[in-house]
Amino acid sequence: MGDLLFSLVNYSRFIGIKSANALRRTNEKFTKLFQNIENELAKKDTKIYDASLEEMDKHWEDSKNQF
Repeated sequence: MGDLLFSLVNYSRFIGIKSANALRRTNEKFTKLFQNIENELAKKDTKIYDASLEEMDKHWEDSKNQF
């Protein structure tokens, strides 16, 4: 896995993408999506650890359409 990550960072640099910035943007997007899942579950008074994977996946897909 480390070799793959190293190769991707080098390839990103080769094609002019700053990998640290790309990773930061992806982490921010993930955080927004996950917070949206938490908010949707909270509306139903459901704790995240009580939600099924299917329910969380549905909220994840719905969240992706918002961003």
